[in-house]
Amino acid sequence: MQFKGLAVGVPKEIMHGERRVAAIPETVKKLVDGGARVLVESGAGALAYIEDEEYRRAGAELIRDVEELYAAADIVMKVKEPLFNETKGKHEVEMMHKGQLLVTFIHPAAPPNHQMVKDLAAKGVVSLTLDGIPRISRAQSMDALTSMSTVAGYKGVLMAANRMAKFMPMTGTAVGVIQPATVLVIGTGVAGLQAIATAKRLGAVVYAVDIRPDAVEQAKSLGAKIVETGVPAEVAVGKGGYANHLPEEWLLKEREAIQEAVKKADIIILTALVPGKVAPVLITEEMVKSMKPGSVIIDIAIDQGGNCALTVGGEVKEFYGVSIDGTKNIPGMVPVSSTWMFAHNIYNFVAYLVKDGRVVLDPDDEIIASSLVTRDGKVVHAGALEAMRLIA
Repeated sequence: MQFKGLAVGVPKEIMHGERRVAAIPETVKKLVDGGARVLVESGAGALAYIEDEEYRRAGAELIRDVEELYAAADIVMKVKEPLFNETKGKHEVEMMHKGQLLVTFIHPAAPPNHQMVKDLAAKGVVSLTLDGIPRISRAQSMDALTSMSTVAGYKGVLMAANRMAKFMPMTGTAVGVIQPATVLVIGTGVAGLQAIATAKRLGAVVYAVDIRPDAVEQAKSLGAKIVETGVPAEVAVGKGGYANHLPEEWLLKEREAIQEAVKKADIIILTALVPGKVAPVLITEEMVKSMKPGSVIIDIAIDQGGNCALTVGGEVKEFYGVSIDGTKNIPGMVPVSSTWMFAHNIYNFVAYLVKDGRVVLDPDDEIIASSLVTRDGKVVHAGALEAMRLIA
Protein backbone atom coordinates (compact mmCIF):
# COMPACT_ATOMS: atom_id res chain seq x y z
CA MET A 1 0.00 0.00 0.00
CA GLN A 2 1.44 3.35 -1.07
CA PHE A 3 0.96 5.31 2.19
CA LYS A 4 1.22 2.41 4.66
CA GLY A 5 2.66 3.48 8.02
CA LEU A 6 2.49 7.23 7.31
CA ALA A 7 0.46 9.74 9.30
CA VAL A 8 -0.81 12.70 7.28
CA GLY A 9 -1.88 15.83 9.16
CA VAL A 10 -4.34 18.44 7.88
CA PRO A 11 -4.47 21.47 10.21
CA LYS A 12 -6.99 24.27 10.10
CA GLU A 13 -5.66 27.30 8.23
CA ILE A 14 -4.98 30.29 10.48
CA MET A 15 -4.26 33.08 7.99
CA HIS A 16 -6.84 35.85 8.42
CA GLY A 17 -9.66 35.36 5.92
CA GLU A 18 -8.38 31.98 4.72
CA ARG A 19 -11.31 29.64 4.13
CA ARG A 20 -9.65 26.81 2.20
CA VAL A 21 -8.46 23.49 3.58
CA ALA A 22 -5.81 21.12 2.21
CA ALA A 23 -7.97 18.00 2.02
CA ILE A 24 -11.55 17.11 1.18
CA PRO A 25 -13.30 13.86 2.14
CA GLU A 26 -12.61 12.44 -1.33
CA THR A 27 -8.82 12.88 -1.01
CA VAL A 28 -8.87 11.76 2.62
CA LYS A 29 -10.46 8.50 1.50
CA LYS A 30 -7.75 8.01 -1.14
CA LEU A 31 -5.06 8.46 1.51
CA VAL A 32 -6.78 6.10 3.95
CA ASP A 33 -7.38 3.49 1.24
CA GLY A 34 -3.65 3.74 0.48
CA GLY A 35 -2.80 2.86 4.09
CA ALA A 36 -2.33 6.31 5.64
CA ARG A 37 -3.52 7.43 9.02
CA VAL A 38 -5.14 10.83 8.33
CA LEU A 39 -5.41 13.39 11.14
CA VAL A 40 -7.70 16.37 10.53
CA GLU A 41 -8.00 19.25 12.98
CA SER A 42 -11.59 19.71 14.15
CA GLY A 43 -13.25 22.49 12.18
CA ALA A 44 -10.57 22.50 9.48
CA GLY A 45 -13.12 22.37 6.68
CA ALA A 46 -15.90 24.42 8.23
CA LEU A 47 -15.29 27.60 6.23
CA ALA A 48 -15.27 25.57 3.00
CA TYR A 49 -18.59 24.03 4.13
CA ILE A 50 -17.12 20.60 4.94
CA GLU A 51 -18.34 19.18 8.26
CA ASP A 52 -16.14 17.14 10.61
CA GLU A 53 -18.49 14.19 10.23
CA GLU A 54 -17.78 14.05 6.48
CA TYR A 55 -14.06 13.65 7.22
CA ARG A 56 -14.83 11.00 9.83
CA ARG A 57 -16.91 9.01 7.36
CA ALA A 58 -14.00 9.18 4.90
CA GLY A 59 -11.76 7.54 7.52
CA ALA A 60 -10.02 10.52 9.14
CA GLU A 61 -9.33 10.95 12.85
CA LEU A 62 -10.52 14.31 14.19
CA ILE A 63 -7.96 16.04 16.42
CA ARG A 64 -8.95 18.93 18.69
CA ASP A 65 -5.45 20.04 19.69
CA VAL A 66 -3.43 21.06 16.63
CA GLU A 67 -0.22 20.61 18.62
CA GLU A 68 -1.02 16.88 18.89
CA LEU A 69 -1.60 16.78 15.14
CA TYR A 70 1.80 18.32 14.37
CA ALA A 71 3.51 16.00 16.84
CA ALA A 72 2.00 12.85 15.29
CA ALA A 73 2.14 13.71 11.57
CA ASP A 74 4.88 12.47 9.26
CA ILE A 75 3.48 14.65 6.46
CA VAL A 76 1.69 17.97 6.94
CA MET A 77 -0.51 19.22 4.12
CA LYS A 78 -1.40 22.91 4.33
CA VAL A 79 -2.70 25.64 2.06
CA LYS A 80 -0.70 28.65 3.26
CA GLU A 81 2.75 29.14 4.74
CA PRO A 82 3.31 28.53 8.50
CA LEU A 83 2.24 31.49 10.65
CA PHE A 84 2.04 32.49 14.28
CA ASN A 85 -0.86 30.66 15.92
CA GLU A 86 -2.45 33.18 18.29
CA THR A 87 -4.60 30.57 20.01
CA LYS A 88 -1.54 28.51 20.92
CA GLY A 89 0.74 31.49 21.46
CA LYS A 90 3.42 29.97 19.25
CA HIS A 91 4.41 29.75 15.61
CA GLU A 92 3.32 26.75 13.58
CA VAL A 93 6.98 26.01 12.84
CA GLU A 94 7.59 25.61 16.59
CA MET A 95 5.06 22.76 16.62
CA MET A 96 6.80 20.86 13.82
CA HIS A 97 9.58 18.32 14.27
CA LYS A 98 12.75 17.09 12.60
CA GLY A 99 12.21 14.93 9.54
CA GLN A 100 8.61 16.03 9.09
CA LEU A 101 7.53 16.72 5.51
CA LEU A 102 5.65 19.98 4.94
CA VAL A 103 3.83 20.55 1.66
CA THR A 104 2.17 23.95 1.16
CA PHE A 105 2.49 27.32 -0.53
CA ILE A 106 5.62 28.72 1.14
CA HIS A 107 6.54 31.55 -1.29
CA PRO A 108 10.11 31.28 0.01
CA ALA A 109 11.53 34.16 -2.06
CA ALA A 110 9.09 36.70 -0.56
CA PRO A 111 10.99 38.80 2.04
CA PRO A 112 8.33 38.45 4.80
CA ASN A 113 8.82 34.66 4.67
CA HIS A 114 12.62 34.54 4.90
CA GLN A 115 12.83 34.09 8.67
CA MET A 116 10.11 31.44 8.64
CA VAL A 117 12.02 29.52 5.94
CA LYS A 118 15.24 29.71 7.99
CA ASP A 119 13.30 28.47 11.03
CA LEU A 120 11.97 25.49 9.04
CA ALA A 121 15.54 24.60 8.12
CA ALA A 122 16.72 24.97 11.73
CA LYS A 123 13.91 22.65 12.87
CA GLY A 124 15.01 20.01 10.38
CA VAL A 125 11.70 20.13 8.52
CA VAL A 126 11.78 18.97 4.90
CA SER A 127 9.58 21.46 3.06
CA LEU A 128 8.30 21.74 -0.48
CA THR A 129 6.49 24.73 -1.93
CA LEU A 130 3.61 24.26 -4.32
CA ASP A 131 4.44 27.50 -6.14
CA GLY A 132 7.67 25.83 -7.29
CA ILE A 133 6.02 23.04 -9.27
CA PRO A 134 7.01 23.55 -12.92
CA ARG A 135 4.36 23.93 -15.59
CA ILE A 136 5.22 20.78 -17.50
CA SER A 137 2.81 18.16 -18.79
CA ARG A 138 3.57 15.48 -16.20
CA ALA A 139 3.05 17.98 -13.35
CA GLN A 140 -0.30 19.38 -14.50
CA SER A 141 -2.36 17.40 -12.00
CA MET A 142 -0.20 18.74 -9.13
CA ASP A 143 -0.06 22.36 -10.31
CA ALA A 144 -1.87 24.16 -7.51
CA LEU A 145 -0.40 27.49 -8.58
CA THR A 146 -2.24 27.31 -11.90
CA SER A 147 -5.46 26.25 -10.18
CA MET A 148 -5.29 29.06 -7.65
CA SER A 149 -4.23 31.59 -10.29
CA THR A 150 -7.45 30.82 -12.14
CA VAL A 151 -9.42 31.70 -9.01
CA ALA A 152 -7.34 34.80 -8.23
CA GLY A 153 -7.70 36.27 -11.71
CA TYR A 154 -11.47 35.82 -11.64
CA LYS A 155 -12.06 37.03 -8.10
CA GLY A 156 -9.53 39.89 -8.36
CA VAL A 157 -11.61 41.59 -11.05
CA LEU A 158 -14.80 41.17 -9.02
CA MET A 159 -13.07 42.73 -6.00
CA ALA A 160 -11.93 45.67 -8.11
CA ALA A 161 -15.39 46.17 -9.61
CA ASN A 162 -16.89 46.15 -6.13
CA ARG A 163 -14.43 48.78 -4.89
CA MET A 164 -14.54 51.02 -7.97
CA ALA A 165 -16.78 54.09 -7.85
CA LYS A 166 -18.24 53.69 -11.36
CA PHE A 167 -19.87 51.17 -13.68
CA MET A 168 -17.76 48.56 -15.47
CA PRO A 169 -19.79 48.32 -18.71
CA MET A 170 -20.97 51.08 -21.00
CA THR A 171 -24.33 52.06 -19.55
CA GLY A 172 -27.12 53.95 -21.29
CA THR A 173 -29.22 56.23 -19.09
CA ALA A 174 -31.97 58.80 -19.64
CA VAL A 175 -29.39 61.56 -19.32
CA GLY A 176 -26.70 60.09 -21.51
CA VAL A 177 -24.25 57.26 -21.96
CA ILE A 178 -21.69 56.39 -19.28
CA GLN A 179 -18.49 55.13 -20.86
CA PRO A 180 -17.09 51.72 -19.83
CA ALA A 181 -14.29 51.34 -17.32
CA THR A 182 -10.74 50.79 -18.54
CA VAL A 183 -8.99 47.75 -17.08
CA LEU A 184 -5.23 47.18 -17.44
CA VAL A 185 -3.99 43.64 -16.79
CA ILE A 186 -0.23 43.37 -16.29
CA GLY A 187 1.03 39.81 -16.64
CA THR A 188 -1.08 37.54 -18.84
CA GLY A 189 -0.31 34.12 -17.49
CA VAL A 190 -3.13 32.00 -16.06
CA ALA A 191 -4.34 34.65 -13.56
CA GLY A 192 -4.02 37.47 -16.07
CA LEU A 193 -5.93 35.65 -18.80
CA GLN A 194 -8.73 34.82 -16.38
CA ALA A 195 -8.78 38.49 -15.31
CA ILE A 196 -9.03 39.61 -18.95
CA ALA A 197 -11.89 37.21 -19.65
CA THR A 198 -13.77 38.28 -16.50
CA ALA A 199 -13.30 42.01 -17.15
CA LYS A 200 -14.49 41.55 -20.75
CA ARG A 201 -17.57 39.68 -19.54
CA LEU A 202 -18.32 42.61 -17.24
CA GLY A 203 -18.16 45.00 -20.18
CA ALA A 204 -14.88 46.82 -19.54
CA VAL A 205 -12.38 47.98 -22.15
CA VAL A 206 -9.35 45.80 -21.44
CA TYR A 207 -5.67 46.46 -22.10
CA ALA A 208 -2.95 43.90 -21.42
CA VAL A 209 0.80 43.90 -20.85
CA ASP A 210 3.23 41.00 -21.00
CA ILE A 211 6.84 40.74 -22.10
CA ARG A 212 6.37 37.26 -23.63
CA PRO A 213 5.14 37.08 -27.24
CA ASP A 214 3.08 33.91 -26.65
CA ALA A 215 1.34 35.44 -23.65
CA VAL A 216 0.57 38.55 -25.68
CA GLU A 217 -1.05 36.43 -28.39
CA GLN A 218 -3.23 34.67 -25.82
CA ALA A 219 -4.33 38.03 -24.38
CA LYS A 220 -5.19 39.23 -27.90
CA SER A 221 -7.29 36.12 -28.50
CA LEU A 222 -9.47 37.10 -25.54
CA GLY A 223 -10.05 40.58 -26.96
CA ALA A 224 -7.54 42.61 -24.98
CA LYS A 225 -5.76 45.59 -26.54
CA ILE A 226 -2.01 45.17 -26.20
CA VAL A 227 0.38 47.68 -24.66
CA GLU A 228 3.76 46.99 -26.27
CA THR A 229 6.76 46.94 -23.93
CA GLY A 230 9.56 46.72 -26.47
CA VAL A 231 11.36 44.02 -24.45
CA PRO A 232 12.94 41.55 -26.92
CA ALA A 233 11.86 37.92 -26.65
CA GLU A 234 15.40 36.67 -26.00
CA VAL A 235 15.52 38.86 -22.88
CA ALA A 236 11.91 38.31 -21.84
CA VAL A 237 11.37 34.56 -22.07
CA GLY A 238 13.03 32.09 -19.73
CA LYS A 239 12.92 28.36 -19.11
CA GLY A 240 9.57 26.70 -19.77
CA GLY A 241 8.12 29.84 -21.35
CA TYR A 242 8.03 31.76 -18.07
CA ALA A 243 8.98 35.42 -17.84
CA ASN A 244 12.63 36.13 -17.10
CA HIS A 245 13.86 38.33 -14.29
CA LEU A 246 14.65 41.46 -16.32
CA PRO A 247 17.88 43.42 -15.98
CA GLU A 248 17.29 46.87 -14.46
CA GLU A 249 17.68 48.67 -17.80
CA TRP A 250 14.87 46.65 -19.38
CA LEU A 251 12.69 46.94 -16.27
CA LEU A 252 12.97 50.74 -16.57
CA LYS A 253 12.01 50.57 -20.25
CA GLU A 254 8.99 48.41 -19.44
CA ARG A 255 7.82 50.91 -16.82
CA GLU A 256 8.20 53.75 -19.31
CA ALA A 257 6.25 51.82 -21.94
CA ILE A 258 3.25 51.20 -19.68
CA GLN A 259 3.20 54.61 -17.98
CA GLU A 260 0.49 56.14 -20.18
CA ALA A 261 -1.75 53.06 -19.91
CA VAL A 262 -1.38 53.14 -16.12
CA LYS A 263 -2.46 56.78 -16.03
CA LYS A 264 -5.65 56.05 -17.99
CA ALA A 265 -6.69 52.89 -16.15
CA ASP A 266 -9.65 52.73 -13.77
CA ILE A 267 -8.56 49.27 -12.62
CA ILE A 268 -5.14 47.63 -12.72
CA ILE A 269 -4.78 43.91 -12.09
CA LEU A 270 -1.18 42.93 -11.32
CA THR A 271 -0.16 39.30 -11.83
CA ALA A 272 3.43 39.49 -13.17
CA LEU A 273 5.62 36.83 -11.56
CA VAL A 274 9.03 35.28 -12.14
CA PRO A 275 9.10 31.67 -10.84
CA GLY A 276 10.90 31.33 -7.52
CA LYS A 277 11.90 35.00 -7.37
CA VAL A 278 10.60 38.22 -5.87
CA ALA A 279 7.94 39.76 -8.12
CA PRO A 280 9.20 42.68 -10.25
CA VAL A 281 8.06 46.16 -9.21
CA LEU A 282 6.31 47.53 -12.31
CA ILE A 283 4.14 50.25 -10.77
CA THR A 284 6.14 52.93 -8.93
CA GLU A 285 4.85 55.51 -6.46
CA GLU A 286 5.07 58.18 -9.18
CA MET A 287 2.91 56.07 -11.47
CA VAL A 288 0.28 55.67 -8.73
CA LYS A 289 0.29 59.46 -8.29
CA SER A 290 -0.54 59.85 -11.98
CA MET A 291 -3.70 57.72 -11.73
CA LYS A 292 -7.23 59.09 -11.42
CA PRO A 293 -8.64 59.34 -7.88
CA GLY A 294 -11.05 56.47 -7.32
CA SER A 295 -8.96 54.04 -9.35
CA VAL A 296 -8.20 50.56 -7.99
CA ILE A 297 -5.11 48.35 -8.05
CA ILE A 298 -5.42 44.65 -7.16
CA ASP A 299 -1.92 43.26 -6.59
CA ILE A 300 -2.37 39.52 -7.08
CA ALA A 301 1.45 39.17 -7.13
CA ILE A 302 1.68 40.17 -3.45
CA ASP A 303 2.51 36.64 -2.23
CA GLN A 304 5.88 37.07 -3.95
CA GLY A 305 6.37 40.69 -2.93
CA GLY A 306 3.95 42.48 -5.26
CA ASN A 307 4.17 44.41 -8.54
CA CYS A 308 3.32 47.80 -7.02
CA ALA A 309 5.81 49.66 -4.82
CA LEU A 310 3.04 50.82 -2.47
CA THR A 311 1.19 47.54 -1.92
CA VAL A 312 0.98 46.48 1.73
CA GLY A 313 0.69 42.71 2.08
CA GLY A 314 -2.61 41.59 3.55
CA GLU A 315 -4.12 45.09 3.61
CA VAL A 316 -6.09 47.52 1.50
CA LYS A 317 -4.59 51.01 1.58
CA GLU A 318 -5.38 54.25 -0.20
CA PHE A 319 -2.57 56.37 -1.64
CA TYR A 320 -3.19 59.55 -3.63
CA GLY A 321 -6.85 58.62 -3.96
CA VAL A 322 -6.02 55.19 -5.41
CA SER A 323 -7.13 52.05 -3.56
CA ILE A 324 -4.35 49.43 -3.52
CA ASP A 325 -5.45 45.96 -2.47
CA GLY A 326 -2.76 43.62 -1.15
CA THR A 327 -5.06 40.78 -0.13
CA LYS A 328 -2.78 37.75 0.23
CA ASN A 329 -5.24 34.92 -0.14
CA ILE A 330 -7.73 35.84 -2.86
CA PRO A 331 -8.45 32.16 -3.74
CA GLY A 332 -9.50 31.70 -0.11
CA MET A 333 -12.44 34.01 -0.84
CA VAL A 334 -13.88 31.39 -3.22
CA PRO A 335 -13.45 28.45 -0.82
CA VAL A 336 -15.61 25.73 -2.35
CA SER A 337 -14.18 25.81 -5.88
CA SER A 338 -10.61 26.59 -4.81
CA THR A 339 -10.56 23.91 -2.08
CA TRP A 340 -11.82 21.27 -4.51
CA MET A 341 -9.02 22.05 -6.97
CA PHE A 342 -6.33 22.52 -4.33
CA ALA A 343 -7.11 19.29 -2.48
CA HIS A 344 -6.72 17.25 -5.67
CA ASN A 345 -3.50 19.08 -6.60
CA ILE A 346 -1.80 18.53 -3.23
CA TYR A 347 -2.95 14.90 -3.02
CA ASN A 348 -1.46 14.22 -6.46
CA PHE A 349 1.81 15.89 -5.43
CA VAL A 350 2.10 13.96 -2.17
CA ALA A 351 1.25 10.73 -4.02
CA TYR A 352 4.10 11.54 -6.40
CA LEU A 353 6.53 11.88 -3.48
CA VAL A 354 5.57 8.69 -1.63
CA LYS A 355 6.67 5.21 -2.71
CA ASP A 356 5.78 2.12 -0.63
CA GLY A 357 5.28 4.04 2.60
CA ARG A 358 8.42 6.16 2.21
CA VAL A 359 8.95 9.74 1.10
CA VAL A 360 11.39 9.65 -1.81
CA LEU A 361 12.96 12.96 -2.86
CA ASP A 362 15.10 12.63 -5.96
CA PRO A 363 17.10 15.88 -6.31
CA ASP A 364 17.53 15.18 -10.03
CA ASP A 365 13.78 15.16 -10.58
CA GLU A 366 12.75 18.50 -12.10
CA ILE A 367 9.51 18.68 -10.11
CA ILE A 368 11.20 18.02 -6.77
CA ALA A 369 14.28 20.13 -7.48
CA SER A 370 12.23 23.24 -8.25
CA SER A 371 9.85 22.89 -5.29
CA LEU A 372 12.23 21.79 -2.49
CA VAL A 373 12.80 24.62 0.02
CA THR A 374 14.49 23.13 3.10
CA ARG A 375 16.31 19.83 3.59
CA ASP A 376 19.02 18.47 5.92
CA GLY A 377 18.84 21.60 8.06
CA LYS A 378 19.52 23.95 5.14
CA VAL A 379 17.64 26.31 2.86
CA VAL A 380 18.11 24.84 -0.64
CA HIS A 381 15.65 26.86 -2.72
CA ALA A 382 17.61 28.89 -5.29
CA GLY A 383 15.13 31.78 -5.50
CA ALA A 384 14.93 32.13 -1.73
CA LEU A 385 18.71 32.06 -1.36
CA GLU A 386 19.10 34.72 -4.05
CA ALA A 387 16.46 36.96 -2.45
CA MET A 388 18.07 36.54 0.98
CA ARG A 389 21.47 37.55 -0.41
CA LEU A 390 20.00 40.64 -2.11
CA ILE A 391 18.43 41.83 1.14
CA ALA A 392 21.36 40.96 3.42
